[in-house]
Amino acid sequence: MGVGSNLIVRDGGIRAVVIRLGRGFNGISVDGERVTAGAAALDAHVAKRAAEAGLDLTFLRTIPGSIGGAVRMNAGCYGSYVADVLEEIRIVTRSGEAVTLPARALKLRYRQSDLPEGAVIVQATFRSATADPQALEARMEDQIAKRDASQPTKERSAGSTFRNPVGYSSTGRADDSHELKAWKVIDDAGMRGARLGGAQMSVMHSNFLINAGGATAADLENLGEDVRKKVFQSSGITLEWEIMRVGEHSRE
Repeated sequence: MGVGSNLIVRDGGIRAVVIRLGRGFNGISVDGERVTAGAAALDAHVAKRAAEAGLDLTFLRTIPGSIGGAVRMNAGCYGSYVADVLEEIRIVTRSGEAVTLPARALKLRYRQSDLPEGAVIVQATFRSATADPQALEARMEDQIAKRDASQPTKERSAGSTFRNPVGYSSTGRADDSHELKAWKVIDDAGMRGARLGGAQMSVMHSNFLINAGGATAADLENLGEDVRKKVFQSSGITLEWEIMRVGEHSRE
């Protein structure tokens, strides 16, 4: 794991070794049109470092996580995705071998990738279009302002809870259709602001599952399942979790 975004650890914990990549895996370097980042480097830091060098990875600026997770989930927003700029990754296999894989080997698609079983991403290299650093900085500031105005960034959440239904990714363009976005079908099912124990679907953005105070992992996961059930009853759409849930349920 990186910084724990996009993740719910169940109340019973994990009966396994958990590897958290930190210092030593967070370096960022720029060489021409390439940006190489350790898997623990924060997405926002990579975007800013790239922008300073005149390279456009601005879409990473508002994604609250680290590069390893961004690659694993083919993270994206505003119509841009890791798949658009990823050149290659470095992994360590379950047997301990360090291997370099081209981006095509991952078969990146919406919020999914094909990694060898048990492999750990340790580094990623991106190739980006060049642009004026000041223009890139201004774009990132605009994106941050839009995000903070529409998402509960000050609340305790794991980010977007459910994937958008197929074909309805966010592009940020003026003609972007919101008809079947995850937040819209959650709204239509009457689940904006819904609560269970200490868990709540954010009133500000209904696709954000937040800890409103004292929530257990079970509260969060069960509320999410209630939302999926209500959305299916309302629209016939089965929402898919974007947040990963790991570990064991509490035996209490």
